[in-house]
Amino acid sequence: MKELATDWSTQGTARRRDTYYAATLKKFVPFRDPIVFRKGSMQYLWDAEDNKYIDLLGMNVCISVGHSHPTVVKAAQAQAAELTHCTTMFYHPVPAHLAEELVETLPQGPDWVVHFCNSGAEAIDLAMTIARTHTGNLDLLALRTAYHGPTAAAQSVTGISGWRHPGMPGNVAFVADPNQYRGIFGENAGAAPYLDEIERTIATATNGRLAGMLVESVQGYGGIIPMPEGYMSGAAERVRAAGGLYIADEVQSGFGRTGDNMWGFEADGVIPDIIVMAKGIGNGFPLAAVVTKREIAEPMAEKFLFHTYGANPTSCAAGRAVLQVMREEKVRLNARTVGAALLERLQDLKQKHEAIGDVRGRGLMLAIEMVKDRKTKEPDRETTSAVFEACRESRLILSKSGPTQSVLRMVPPMCLSLNDVDEVADGLDRAFSALG
Repeated sequence: MKELATDWSTQGTARRRDTYYAATLKKFVPFRDPIVFRKGSMQYLWDAEDNKYIDLLGMNVCISVGHSHPTVVKAAQAQAAELTHCTTMFYHPVPAHLAEELVETLPQGPDWVVHFCNSGAEAIDLAMTIARTHTGNLDLLALRTAYHGPTAAAQSVTGISGWRHPGMPGNVAFVADPNQYRGIFGENAGAAPYLDEIERTIATATNGRLAGMLVESVQGYGGIIPMPEGYMSGAAERVRAAGGLYIADEVQSGFGRTGDNMWGFEADGVIPDIIVMAKGIGNGFPLAAVVTKREIAEPMAEKFLFHTYGANPTSCAAGRAVLQVMREEKVRLNARTVGAALLERLQDLKQKHEAIGDVRGRGLMLAIEMVKDRKTKEPDRETTSAVFEACRESRLILSKSGPTQSVLRMVPPMCLSLNDVDEVADGLDRAFSALG
């Protein structure tokens, strides 16, 4: 059979994308001029002209252990060659093994069960359905700058207006996010006033009985906002007192990315009722999971629920290999070590460049927030865009994030090395210095 021809030229690819892609995807063109990536290896990417880049975006946090990691590729290739897909209604050992291996990474005690999905947004939808089915309640809480996904249900618990379209389902109340840089209670206010806000919101914006609350352990698209000490455990306590479940969104912060723990929620000693996983679970292969306690999942068995590719054995083989690589290559320890070194260099950049209002993060979830004035903290979207564009000249790929697109988000593959830190920091320094 004749191999299909592919036009790798930047001009040809841009023309086809602009002609045949839906208009909704135009916001996802990051640079002024198109860029076409042809190859990836570990933390690096090469474009169609063979220029080498450091990927600080991890292709939207999907690449956890490295682009085209040979162990992951080999596992997926072997499974695809034997049986590419097997629908969930039949038994297959690969997703069953992956479910067991995921449970082994979680706090022991609860009787965890796993439901595989295709994407993080689908997993969020399912988590919401589980919470409402189990509790019999409808009202959910979410944070004001949360991002949980683009489906209608996931949008309904996303607090950033740019992601919200008409016609979303209701019964969602938003609470102030405990942002320790620009939160409503001031800088470094801790968790206590924000926990009081949860109680006030339950009393005034719900019927008093909750289905649950969704919390990203470290907000991702919202601008890399770590939850302060005591917030996750305190939120869980208050939500459960109102009849609800604590739902941990670990789509971006899970799988060792924060460095100190395998799961972001472990930083606060809380055990969630439902855990949502995606992105890094498959290292680029489409895969997600909802993990919950058996007694919480049981009522769902009264009706059918099915995700076509949720337990796809090829993706699940990749997922098993991802967990293997994380264990054998000590990926979480690397995220902690390299992340700490890079954060230190970002602190130095803050001292040098007045446009930087804040740098923050845990492990390899890091952010630089731009402001027009450090006292007023007015977001500076224009400077963020200018620095972002200038980073391309230094061959750095990152993303503009946050409610006002005034944050540079860095979530690279967790194989980023100490040898890369200077190149990243120096490239960012040149990008800021080019502002004049």
